[in-house]
Amino acid sequence: MDKILTDQSLPRRPHLVTPLPGPRAQELVQRDRAVTSPSYTRGYPLVVARGEGCSIQDVDGNVFLDFTAGIAVTATGHAHPVVVQAIQAQAAQLLHMSGTDFYYEPMVELAEQLAKLAPFPAGAKVFFSNSGAESNEGALKLARYATKKSQVVAFLGAFHGRTFGAMSLTGSKAVQRQGFGPLLPGITHIPYGTHASLDYLEFQLFKTVLPPEELAAIVVEPIQGEGGYLVPEDGFLARIREICSRHHCLMVVDEVQSGMGRTGKLFAVEHWNVMPDIITLAKGIASGLPLGAILARPELMTWPPGSHATTFGGNPVACAAANATLQILTQGAIANATEMGELLQDGLRKLAHCYPQLSQPRGKGLMVAVDLLDESGGFDPSLRDRAIDEAFYHGLLLIGCGKSAIRFCPPLVVDAEQIQVALEILDACFAKLLTTG
Repeated sequence: MDKILTDQSLPRRPHLVTPLPGPRAQELVQRDRAVTSPSYTRGYPLVVARGEGCSIQDVDGNVFLDFTAGIAVTATGHAHPVVVQAIQAQAAQLLHMSGTDFYYEPMVELAEQLAKLAPFPAGAKVFFSNSGAESNEGALKLARYATKKSQVVAFLGAFHGRTFGAMSLTGSKAVQRQGFGPLLPGITHIPYGTHASLDYLEFQLFKTVLPPEELAAIVVEPIQGEGGYLVPEDGFLARIREICSRHHCLMVVDEVQSGMGRTGKLFAVEHWNVMPDIITLAKGIASGLPLGAILARPELMTWPPGSHATTFGGNPVACAAANATLQILTQGAIANATEMGELLQDGLRKLAHCYPQLSQPRGKGLMVAVDLLDESGGFDPSLRDRAIDEAFYHGLLLIGCGKSAIRFCPPLVVDAEQIQVALEILDACFAKLLTTG
């Protein structure tokens, strides 16, 4: 743990010095509204000035405990000195030269590391992108190219991005599709996470409207992210692997949110000892710099020069940050995610015992969620939103997912004291909002 924790000048627990939002934050929110796209989904008025570790300071000097990690991105915490040093050193040498057309060592080094760590028997070939959406776009293209088939199965509740191919795979919220059709053809959505859903695929869809001989891929999140941090039934992922092998199609695993150590394994699919054909990555791979990747079994990534490329993907500064990130993850942050995740879930179970409107926690590592329920046991998204807002005013940063879930995805360097502080804040928030048992 000493290798991944660092000294920081910001307080490590909430420290609020102005009423929220402060005057500077209010001013910047108004300026933002005048010029910025309304498609962004801001909740509470947090205006960030700086971050260190698991702490965020706003423009008015208030310090918050961050359990969002920039939507599961800052895996090593904010401004980890090892990552910052790698970025600064690389920026002083080479900012950009496009790995599409030229070569540079940080990109080669990162590809070598990922190929070695990929759960494939013969290593991997790696394509670098700028984001999770781009990684999933590329994986969709690669699956169709490698199989010479067109049909794809994805899951309701899935989120794979908002570009057209990724959005066509996404089955999360109607607003993400409304007004943008027609989307890509050949994509069928089924419910996530259950053997009943795979029964429906095999014994209904395959026999009626979806010839398995035309299936290029099944695209699946090992733990569904935006859909609610949902963990599938035992055997679900193994059965997808068997279906794909039997019908000579590809298992594409979206690890954009669940990967890079968040669940206590480098790749979440490793919890089930299942080998996919293609893995997509982004978010935590570079501790906040824009970078994504597609990892594929070498025999699949045979598309010719020019068939798929990118100007900025694999940028040398982003790759330097990713190489430093992998160093921190493998030297203790991944193990810490397992230990702190168990501590967090234990505390949430105790809170659920006190508050009947709080579900039992679910997840793996530091990919954890609880649902907020109404008095009849149904999902209550309004109550969830009020709880997240209340936590903000107590100095704890959270975000939602799914129908009524609060997700907990702090930096993987979070420690036991910070877990305890977060639980105490939640207890105070729930005591104000929820009925007790």
